[in-house]
This record gives sequence, C-alpha cells and structure tokens, in this order.
Amino acid sequence: MNYQNKTIVITGAAKGIGAACAKVFLEAGANVGLLDIDVISPTDKERSMSVVCDVSDENAVKNTIHKIKNHFGSVDYLINNAGIQRYGSVTETSSDDWDLVMNVNLKSFFLCAKYAIPFMLESKKGVVINIASVQAFVSQQNVSAYTTAKTAILGLTRSIAVDYAPLIRCVAVCPGTIDTPMLRDAINLSPDPAAVMEECIEMHLPKRIGTPEEVAELVKYLCDDKSSFITGQAFRIDGGLGITIAGSKK
Repeated sequence: MNYQNKTIVITGAAKGIGAACAKVFLEAGANVGLLDIDVISPTDKERSMSVVCDVSDENAVKNTIHKIKNHFGSVDYLINNAGIQRYGSVTETSSDDWDLVMNVNLKSFFLCAKYAIPFMLESKKGVVINIASVQAFVSQQNVSAYTTAKTAILGLTRSIAVDYAPLIRCVAVCPGTIDTPMLRDAINLSPDPAAVMEECIEMHLPKRIGTPEEVAELVKYLCDDKSSFITGQAFRIDGGLGITIAGSKK
C-alpha cells in the first residue's frame, strides 16, 4: 500500500491511536496533517504538518484543513480520531460534561468532514475513517455521554457514505480496549489499577488488550484501494469483546 503524494488529516494525533496512524502513513509515504489540542513535534518535518487545533471549534477546523491543503496540495483521507472520556450516568453527568464529550467526540467528526470532503470532491476520490468504539454496540456502566457519542458516529458514517458515493467512502472503526494514554489515565483513577487492567484483559478473547498499532494497520488497509468495495460499515477491532455470555460450559 503506497500513499506517496497523498495527504492524510488525522485528529487527536498527539498520542494513542492517532499517533500510531500518523506513523504508519508516514512509513507508507504519505503527507500527514496532525491535529491536536496538544503540541506535536513532527518526526518528519518535510511530510508532516502539526497544528494545534481545537477540533470542536468550527473556524479552527476550517482554517486548519485549508492550511494543510494549501501546504500539501490536496486532502485525500480524513481520520477522525479525537476523543475524550468523562464518567457518569445520565443523572450524574453535568450538562457541561455532556456538551464537552459531544463536541469533541462527535461534533468534531462532523466539522472535519464538512471541510475536508470538498477537497476530496475536487480530486474525485477520498476516504473518511471515523474512529468510534465497541461501545457503539455494548456499554459499560457510567459512560452515558461517551457511549452515546460513539453510537452516533455510526449514523454519521452511514450518512457520509450515502451522500458522497461513489466518489468518497466512509468507514467506522470500533476498537475494544486499546493500550492508550487515555486508557491508562482511566485505570489509574481506580484504587487498584492492576486489578482493573486484569479485568480488561479477561474481557477479551485473546486474553490481552489491543495496541494502537493494530488499529492503525486496519485504518491503513481501509483507506487503500484494495478496500474500495467497503463503505458505510462499522468494523470492530475488539478482541471479541461482548460476544460471549456467562453460563455453564456443560
């Protein structure tokens, strides 16, 4: 899979899945626009552009994507990956936290697509990858805002796929538990992080959690022309999370 002279825009690119995606696409020869609220030091200054951007801010998104297009000459792929987690049930979640999660985890996907897709249409080809979650299908407790936003991403994915076919494809990628800084931060909120990590491991059939690199390789494959008949779908890369039920083995 060769991505030379192609430009990929990645949100939430400072760490975790976003950083892994940046690495695999740079290795494949692509130009990469890196968006994050945190400062990123590009490893390849010739083929990457790092922009501090609040992806929930429409003007910031518009200006940033235009800047990347003007710098590299095109926007061919968009990887919507930015995300945050806030814990709480519906009755425990504040309106401010609800709005924050929706703005970062859902509105940003809409905004980035809104301003990237016109450049893809100019090229008569493009792919949008939306990083959702296994929690678009199943849910743990006390993540009402997060699981709602991740579920809504599946609807946005279908809508983009239908509206911009046949020139543009849109696919959702739904990871299970992945070893990212966000996961580690969440686990460290527990009084017994080791026990929580063991619980995470046991929930997955391979008896381990996933890596950002595994997700990035799936994303790269779904962007490739070899996947040109795939659109509008959600792909779970979740170690079988949520497909088993408790009960006797007899």
